[in-house]
Amino acid sequence: MNFCALSDLPIGMTAKILNINCDKNIQRRLFDLGIIEDSNITPVFRSPFKDPTAYLIRGTIIALRSDDTNKITVGTDKVLHC
Repeated sequence: MNFCALSDLPIGMTAKILNINCDKNIQRRLFDLGIIEDSNITPVFRSPFKDPTAYLIRGTIIALRSDDTNKITVGTDKVLHC
């Protein structure tokens, strides 16, 4: 399995969330949005300035800033160039 930060995942590539490494307040907010370990997540659109990025998770599109997604580790069986 190949690993990288969620912020480095290419648009359109689905990966599994492996680890969320942030303080408890942010982690709770991410959990409330459905971002939990073992969930699949796909970046679908990145703003022109690269921040924020829209992600598809559990049938919902949410926008997250790179400050938060840098702390989320994802993995996929495909070759990543992160």
